[in-house]
Amino acid sequence: MRNINICYHRSSCSSSFFLPLPHLTIPEPKGHDLDLINVTHTHLIHSHWDQLYPLLPNLTPFTLTHILLKLQFNHSLSFQFYNFIHKHKPISLTLQTHSILLHILTKARNFKTAQSFLINNIITSHSLHFPSNLFDALLYSYRLCHSSPLVFDSLFKTLAHLKKLRSDILLTFYREMRRNCISPNVYTINMVISAYCQIGELHKASHMLDMMKEMGLSPNVVSFNTLISGYCNKGLLRLAMNIYSLMEKNEVTKNVVTFNTLINGFCKEGKLHEANKFFTQMKASNVAPDTVTYNTLINGYSHVGKSEMGNRLYEEMMRNEVKADILTYNALILGLCKEGKTKKAAYMVKELDDKNLVPNASTFSALITGQCTRNNSERAFLIYKSMIRSGCNPNEHTFQMLISAFCKNEDFDGAVQVMRDMLDRVMTPHSSILVELFNGLCKCGRNQLALLLLNEMEAKHLLPEGFDKENIAIIHPENQTNN
Repeated sequence: MRNINICYHRSSCSSSFFLPLPHLTIPEPKGHDLDLINVTHTHLIHSHWDQLYPLLPNLTPFTLTHILLKLQFNHSLSFQFYNFIHKHKPISLTLQTHSILLHILTKARNFKTAQSFLINNIITSHSLHFPSNLFDALLYSYRLCHSSPLVFDSLFKTLAHLKKLRSDILLTFYREMRRNCISPNVYTINMVISAYCQIGELHKASHMLDMMKEMGLSPNVVSFNTLISGYCNKGLLRLAMNIYSLMEKNEVTKNVVTFNTLINGFCKEGKLHEANKFFTQMKASNVAPDTVTYNTLINGYSHVGKSEMGNRLYEEMMRNEVKADILTYNALILGLCKEGKTKKAAYMVKELDDKNLVPNASTFSALITGQCTRNNSERAFLIYKSMIRSGCNPNEHTFQMLISAFCKNEDFDGAVQVMRDMLDRVMTPHSSILVELFNGLCKCGRNQLALLLLNEMEAKHLLPEGFDKENIAIIHPENQTNN
């Protein structure tokens, strides 16, 4: 930035939060710079783009800043001019010119373009001090652009949609807002709560609820739901319940997300009785269960071997005209398969065509589970082949389930074939599966095959971490025999 004078007039921000309006001045253009700015501006408003090429060598960050300021009430033309410079003389663009354009776009409520601009031109090329530098640039150019707090909302919403950068940069921006006494709104605080939950700092996430009151903000349903989800994801159901009770104390109306989150939390821990209590409370609160609600409960009952309860929920779902999706049927099929009811499961798969639903990897995995439960490794292998032909990708669990089924039936050729398929997909098997397979091969005198497979895994760097090959009998010469 060139000779920028900044003067802040602010009181202590410990008890109140407000947006400071910095008094910012930049040098006025003179002589050749002033002529260049005026000529460029004239060409732009008359769409004489071809006349800009001879001017490119003389355009500097200083002149670009003033051109953008002259264009600031025409956000469309400002963005077109930026793209022109970005293509033909990107070296002239600075963090200051970027921040000015961001102010222009958000002031015009063109949030979609602002978000895209942030991601493609600022965030993806950030440096170590990027958050602080960008924040300062936005703050310094705030008054020049007659901007509004919407620019900071846009920044937070953009960061909220980024997975990799979300937690660290978002929290840094929040700290910069606090440092500069800029008042965050409820949306911003909710994003901060979510960021803390993502990095596992739940105590800080919970503290933000108290901070909101100090800021004069009222937590909304998203604030509470986000924190409940954070606790449930860590299995801290008692603390999640405390937040649920706090919602009632604060007279915040619970919604379908609130109940679905708690139901899912209890189902993941196998506490179906508690999950069902919330299902009952949900209906008593006149919150209609949706597809996610039923899917979560059906899946929960299926995993604990209670397919009949899952089927009752499915029937209730149909009575209430809640649309079932592929996840619903996968959960029902899995429940039947875990109990060895493969014929009923196969019949349900046939229903998918009538519902215009396509079996996916989870459907096939459930069917394979059913055959493995019945120790029918050959049938499981046929389903596996059908799965591959349909373009579905097996996961580690499916592969290991098949390998174990083959080993139990002493079909080691089949087990080795599936293991090699797994290695071809660059998946690392679990140590227990390797021990089961290698010990089985050694017991039937196929040490050389086991040794060959072990060498293949070492060459591909796919031995599981901590796997002790010294404990496998195949490495000892006295145990090595021909196939």
